[in-house]
Formats: sequence, C-alpha cells, structure tokens
Amino acid sequence: MNFKILLTAPFIVSSFSALAQDAKTFAITGDGTGNFAWMNIRQVDISTGKITQEVYQRAKTHFVLMDAATKQPVEQTVNYQGKIYNTPFYPTETMVAAAAYDKAHNKLFFTPMRVGELRWLDLNAQGDYQKFYAEKTNLLNTADLNDEANHITRMDIAADGNGYAITNDGNHLIRFTTGKKTIITDLGNLVDAESNKSGISIHNKCTSWGGDMIADAYGKLYVISAAHQVFKVDIDSRIATYIGAITGLPGNYTTNGAAVDADDNIVVGSANSFEGFYKFKMADLAAVKIEGSDKTYSASDLANGNLLYQKEADAKKTFDIPSVAPVAPISTDARIFPNPVTAGEFRVLFDGQKAGQYTVAVTDLSGRAVMSKVLAVNSKLQTETVQVAKSIAKGMYLVKVTDANNQLVFTERIVIQ
Repeated sequence: MNFKILLTAPFIVSSFSALAQDAKTFAITGDGTGNFAWMNIRQVDISTGKITQEVYQRAKTHFVLMDAATKQPVEQTVNYQGKIYNTPFYPTETMVAAAAYDKAHNKLFFTPMRVGELRWLDLNAQGDYQKFYAEKTNLLNTADLNDEANHITRMDIAADGNGYAITNDGNHLIRFTTGKKTIITDLGNLVDAESNKSGISIHNKCTSWGGDMIADAYGKLYVISAAHQVFKVDIDSRIATYIGAITGLPGNYTTNGAAVDADDNIVVGSANSFEGFYKFKMADLAAVKIEGSDKTYSASDLANGNLLYQKEADAKKTFDIPSVAPVAPISTDARIFPNPVTAGEFRVLFDGQKAGQYTVAVTDLSGRAVMSKVLAVNSKLQTETVQVAKSIAKGMYLVKVTDANNQLVFTERIVIQ
C-alpha cells in the first residue's frame, strides 16, 4: 500500500468495572523496527504500552487453518489482478488491518486483506499449534479485493456481543455473530450526519479511510480514521456523526489501531511510526504519549474487549432511578404518526386511555432520555402534538408513554429525519 492508511460512581462499582475492563489487548505488528509486514499477533499491556507476549509470529509459530464449516484444513489463495495465486501458508499472509477481540469466547477475529474471509484465532485451543478458522462468504468476496476502497480496516465487538467491520470507503457496515455459528450480514453504507462539517465525510479518502474502531457500553461505534478524525456511528440508522480531530500527535503518526483502557482512555498505535502508543479522552481528543511504551513494532491494529463508558453505564444501572417504567414490548398498534418524523413534530394518539396526566419520553436505543413532555389527557380519543427538540440528531429512537403512576402504557420506535 502506497500511503499505508491500512487502512461519579461509588468505589465498589468503579473497582468492579475496572476489573471487568482489564481485558487482554492484542496488536497486529510487523517483525520489528523498520518492518511494515503486519502479519504478527502480539499481546500488549494497554496501560503501559509494552509488549508482553508473542501470540503468533509468521514463519515461526506452528498453526493450522481450518474451514469453519467443514473443520478441514484449507489452503490460502489470493485474487490479484484477476488471477488466483496460492500464497505461503500464513493465516495473516496478505497483512491484517482490522481485528477484534471477543472476550466472551476468547477469540481474536480479523480479516486478511485481499482474501475476503472472516478469520479468527481460538485462544482457548490447547496443544502445540495455534488454531485458526476461516469463514468463507460471498459478502466479503463480491467486490474487487484489490481496490483499496474495499479493504476492511475497522473492526470491533460491540455492546450487543456482535462483531462489526467497516470498509475503507464506508460503503459496507458488516455485522458478524461470534458464537458457535457465524452469521455475516452486510447492513449497508454509512450515512453522513447533516451536522458533519463540510468536507469531513465518513466516505472521504483523505480524512476518513483506514484507522480502527472502538465501541461504547451504550451500543455505539466510534471510527478513528488514519488521519486522526473521529466519528460516532449509530448501528441502527448507520448515521456517522463527526466528533472532531485528535490533537497532540506527531505529523507522521497515522492512527491505525485503537483500544479502550480501564480508565476510559482511547489508546492508539500507528502503522507508519515507531513512536510508541498515545492515549486521549473522548471529551477533548487531546493525545498524550504513553511514556515507556513499545517502539520496536508498528501496529496496524489494536483489539481488546473493553467498552468506552463502561463504568458510567454500570453505575447508572446500579444506582439510577429510571425516569420511566421498565421497557415493555414494542407496540404493534401504531399510535404515533407520522413515522418517520419529517417536519419536527409527531402526534400521539391516546386511544382508550383514562383521563389523567401522561409523560411522553423520547430515548435513544440504549435507553437514555433525550427529551420528555407531560400531557393532560381528557378524552379516550385525544391526540396530542409533540415538538421534537432541534438538538436531536437524525436516527431511530423509542417513544415511551407512561401514566401518572409511572406505569408504562406503550412503546413505539420512531425514525426522526
């Protein structure tokens, strides 16, 4: 590749979360200083940035690569300029720019470039051989694999337990299951939020290709591009909202790997630079160097099972008093219209409800309230209009209606456009 874009909670809860977040972290690296063949897997201490274990080294580590469906050994082939070639038999031979660690099953997922397969290393396997598996699917083979736009360079395991991967050009958001049976789904292209600055598009090659991806505890993904740009991605709507640019990094330092540490720092590594690891907070995007971190290996990707804002989410679940009653099944009788919401307001039909006071709350899909309104209902067929706050971004939301006793009346999904 020519320009290598590879592309305040109580103490008990905080302590528990920190332990839960202390997951294994893996780096995809070259052989050493000056080497850019990202085909090795090394474990790294995310708090210090130091390499702690050699997991897999090309041409050194004994391994077997098996077809996930048949459990039979497979050969590795590469499609290059329309011709099929057998390559030296490494699971990572064509280099890896996207990996995700599934701590629930102790697997390291990745996609080799120009191969079009989802592969994983079973870290539970016993014996003298590292056991790799390959899941073949047309969903990863339909595009021209030699086109850099189609390389998968961002991958992570989200809060829902599924894996997600994004191509360089942002035109394919891929979801894959991580259990015994692997199901791969192309969810479609990412969509730029209207609030994104002019020229800062998730599809822009100069600003937004390459890099890596992390996930938060509320179900969102975050793309950190090789050019230091940060986007938040809503999985359901596929809307990518521009957050800003990371500051404090060296000029030649591309951000190719990203992972979350136990203190909610985002740690980044570079495929182009041997300057070690940096970290920053999402609140200010100001990067600082992790002094003493490894400078021997450049990293095309980082992967661990930590989720951003996990402490906050744990504390909220434990100590917050819900603003509405527990979620009930989504109503199948439409009482909210129009849907999608296109004119900044929607109407709620109180069909058959008793007279009294009701609260209409709009929440995101993680359950966080973004607005609410109290209404007085006097008749069984009353319709009330709710103005949508201008601060609410486009996407999918839940509307929850509760009565004066905080009992849930019904819930419906809406799409705000």
